[in-house]
Amino acid sequence: MTRAILVTGAGGVGKTTLSAAIAVRAARSGKRTLALTVDPARRLADALGVGTLGAVPTANAQLELLWGAMLDAEHSWDAVARRHADPEVAERLVSSEFFRVAARHFPASQSYAAAERMADHLESGEWDVVVVDTPPAAGGIEFFTAPAETRDLVGGRLIRWITGGPLPGRRSLFRIAGRPALRMASAVLGSDLLERVAEFLFDLRTTHDSVSRRAAAIERHFRQASTLVVTTADPAPLREAERFFRELPKVASRPELVVFNRSLPDFWTTAPAPADTPPVLAENLRRWSSEATRQAAHRGEFAAHHKTVVATVPWQPESPTSLHALDELFTRAEGLDVLGF
Repeated sequence: MTRAILVTGAGGVGKTTLSAAIAVRAARSGKRTLALTVDPARRLADALGVGTLGAVPTANAQLELLWGAMLDAEHSWDAVARRHADPEVAERLVSSEFFRVAARHFPASQSYAAAERMADHLESGEWDVVVVDTPPAAGGIEFFTAPAETRDLVGGRLIRWITGGPLPGRRSLFRIAGRPALRMASAVLGSDLLERVAEFLFDLRTTHDSVSRRAAAIERHFRQASTLVVTTADPAPLREAERFFRELPKVASRPELVVFNRSLPDFWTTAPAPADTPPVLAENLRRWSSEATRQAAHRGEFAAHHKTVVATVPWQPESPTSLHALDELFTRAEGLDVLGF
């Protein structure tokens, strides 16, 4: 069975780099590993050294057993339409301007498309490990709520009200009774906008049963996955980490681990300055000691409050952009060994 490792957290905390480091270590341990990113900045390709990533997994020439892939939300939604609708309906959907708007602007669209592709890779049997760098939207929580939100979108109250229930011949009834009214309204408005909207909603409604089944399967994958929440000791990322521990159990599994990135060493909290240290340097050391103490306190409080395992990744001046540097990052981290690599 393929193992999923979901790396999530607020934007800007280094989860893309950590995802790459975990994928590199998994591949070095003998696991066929896919690093999957849904980060619009496309930074994972640089960190993995495989050039431009696309929807098709790209093999790393330097490290056997490692692949990388990038998800394109809009094109992924074309695949969603073709998966869940009859061929004729799917073609109308992907050519509809309303479908394009939904794919671009529906809050959960990118996250749901990404979750479907993640599920495809997990179910393909090609990989031992799939490491997912979750999207930054809404702190990443949308990735986990997207299946339910998409299920509501295609079967929601508004669409049910317009299209009706599963009454046989409902579309034919609409064409006889409803379309003339819409055409009259369109004549007043000077376009066939309302009629095209109604047709789109009918087409979208036909995907409900299939989308519901797929959403349920994705949610099962979420519950079986290993979820890591990445944060720093700064206030905003910590609030997001708190939110994950509070909300994730409602839609997925409880996070297994919280990773504090860019952590200062614990020994800095008590490292005294030599007696002959110049005053300016001594003050600088005192400030670093104070910051290290603050970070250690936040880690301890978080671990105690949530009764969770805490891992730390040390601060470094530059983000790693090579396989060796990524592997070294994993080695220098404390607590990531619970992943088993």
